[in-house]
Amino acid sequence: MGSGQQVLAWVPRLRRYARALAGNRDDADDLVQDTLERACAKSGLWHGVADMRAWLFGIMHNLHVDGIRRPRLATVVLDDDTPEAPVAPTQGDRLAVLDLQAALEQLPIEQREIMLLVALEDMSYAEVAATLGIPIGSVMSRLSRGRERLRALMEGRAEPIRLKVVK
Repeated sequence: MGSGQQVLAWVPRLRRYARALAGNRDDADDLVQDTLERACAKSGLWHGVADMRAWLFGIMHNLHVDGIRRPRLATVVLDDDTPEAPVAPTQGDRLAVLDLQAALEQLPIEQREIMLLVALEDMSYAEVAATLGIPIGSVMSRLSRGRERLRALMEGRAEPIRLKVVK
């Protein structure tokens, strides 16, 4: 499989991760497009890339972090042709997914990214460390703190339960 085909093979996974990071389809599509543009601009490096997935996700991570640091004003064009906002279904599964999404959005970005790469993209700790350019110990501690915080949010608690060590 050629390098270009390898990049294209990862587009569905990039879109899924971008959607989870960005929270909406338009921003996710922009993030994927920016990632692919950056990858194409660096196509001369493709032959030296050992793990195309980690390389692409690393590009996406860096673009996302840059976007967070550079605030922008969100706008919506409203006119007579703008449809009314649809009412979301109230099935239990849909609500649970929305609750999970809302809880994920409350996590610090460092924890959320690692949770998504491990759980959604099924990356190993070493792959996440390489993708984000951080030590594997940081991956493990951020993942642990993220899981604790996510569990607390899903259970309706403000903070994770902390066990006191008695000496």
